[in-house]
Amino acid sequence: MDALIQNRCEYEFLGILKEIASTFKVEITIETEPLANGGLKRLFKIASKDVNKNTIIVTLITSLLAAIIVTPIATSISKTTEILIQKLFEDSELKELEKEKLKLEIEKLKQETRSNILKLDSSNVVKKKRSNFYESLDNYPKIEKVTFIASGENQASLLEEQTVFRAEFKQFILVTDDLEPSEEDNAIIEIISPVLKKGAYKWMGIYNGENVSFSMKSKEFKNLIQTGQVQFKNGTSINCLLTIKKKIDNEGIEKIISIEVPRVNHYFENDKPVETSEGKKHRRKKEYERSQTELFSSNQDSTEL
Repeated sequence: MDALIQNRCEYEFLGILKEIASTFKVEITIETEPLANGGLKRLFKIASKDVNKNTIIVTLITSLLAAIIVTPIATSISKTTEILIQKLFEDSELKELEKEKLKLEIEKLKQETRSNILKLDSSNVVKKKRSNFYESLDNYPKIEKVTFIASGENQASLLEEQTVFRAEFKQFILVTDDLEPSEEDNAIIEIISPVLKKGAYKWMGIYNGENVSFSMKSKEFKNLIQTGQVQFKNGTSINCLLTIKKKIDNEGIEKIISIEVPRVNHYFENDKPVETSEGKKHRRKKEYERSQTELFSSNQDSTEL
């Protein structure tokens, strides 16, 4: 196998493992063991740095890694790991849990595990590194399949051998690194530097205590500025709809790529809000929708009575 491809896959694989351990707040050590015969195999030994840490945690992390790496993008991690979690805890209870105190600890650990898996389900780091892993393999024609085995002490299998064939690789690869844009209505931006002439220039402002550059997409408000109907002074602010577009980098870290203001609800003159036409239109639309919802709810209550 191409050494660079192998190295890249191992890097992404270990990155997922580190993200799982971080989510569970466990410091681990990862060691490699001698290569085994039969195809190209890599063996990784995982252990907790805290000698007093429950071995169930390390077993859980090892099993989750194998389960997560074979879970396609369209499938929920929590869905594929629920049976696994139940099996692991049942086995642990049968072997170790005789005292009521330990049973309570295990029940608490179960709840924490399910909570952490929900975090991993939405983790962009996991999604991106898993995507990178399979994208590297997909671009390398010699690879027919990849198999994962999670083993505990004495090489006892923690879960059944999991195999992903080449034809399935694309199910794990992200189509785009762009994230769904987030919106905040009634966002307040203090204007530092407005754009007073036509063109795709960025405005500067203060939002949530931080300096930001953004694109003013409201044609109405830009026209008010360019025609001099709105005069900016020190401390002038706007109430607006804010759209933030993000993407994830190669490590799965979110990066803001653009901030846009598609609608200005109102601006302030001498600390008094002045509603824009588009702001008034939006407000009336929301009021109408709210009244219709209340009317529908009221009619339902009357019918039930």
